Amino acid sequence: MKTALADRTSDVRATWPPLPRRTRPRPTLLTIRTPISRRAATTLTVLSLAVPFTAWVVLSASGAVPATFLPSPGAVLSAGWEMARSGELAVDVWTTTRRVLEGFGLAVLVSVPLGILMGTFHAGQAAFEPLIGLLRYLPASAFIPLLIIWLGLGEPSKIAILFIGTVFFNTLMTADVVRGVPRSLIDVSYTLGARRGEVLRKVVVPHSLPGIIDAVRVNAAAAWNFVVVAELVNSTAGLGYRIVRAQRFLQTDKIFAVLVVIGVIGVMIDVALRLVRARVGRWAG
Repeated sequence: MKTALADRTSDVRATWPPLPRRTRPRPTLLTIRTPISRRAATTLTVLSLAVPFTAWVVLSASGAVPATFLPSPGAVLSAGWEMARSGELAVDVWTTTRRVLEGFGLAVLVSVPLGILMGTFHAGQAAFEPLIGLLRYLPASAFIPLLIIWLGLGEPSKIAILFIGTVFFNTLMTADVVRGVPRSLIDVSYTLGARRGEVLRKVVVPHSLPGIIDAVRVNAAAAWNFVVVAELVNSTAGLGYRIVRAQRFLQTDKIFAVLVVIGVIGVMIDVALRLVRARVGRWAG
């Protein structure tokens, strides 16, 4: 009985058509999580810069947009050179950079240890995350009137705006990175006899360091956005101040020149942090 049933099953299976063979798709530029060639990466990088610049040149040269609203690249270069030659550009760059270093640097000094505390200990998360989660939704610009009352019109109020605008986000992002440390690494460390402080110093912090640097990279860009807002408060120098002053006289060529300078400085900071991250995070993958 069983033999007959097995024979009949074999006869039925013999009549089935063969399954189609699925070929492995060839990698393309849009294949998910697949590296592309260096040539393709270079081409896309060049196009990402060349296409907007070409559109800018065409629009300004054709006269489709008045020069008051869209100055030509030559006019922007000339305005930038004029500001550099007069010395005001160097003063503005240093003033703004110093404010970012002081305000955002203070935010990093506060947010990184606090984020490690919140990400490592549930007690730290319960104690600080509700308040920080609430404060991060308050716009930094809304604190300007209070900061002027509390700190006056000088540098402290500008530094405080940068601090308030970045410290809460950097804290929460650092805490999320620390929570990503595998529990197995912590358990193995305790099994091998490590104490709590040693686990924190030799496992949690080194494993989290690349992600912490990435969080700093993201929030450094936010700091440069907030510095323009900060320099609206009774400033006499700075890139944000220069933009507002140029806007009053419709000097859009100077505005574009300052924006280009900010972009270049931002790229330099981002590249530097990427190099640091690659150096300290090679073992983390």
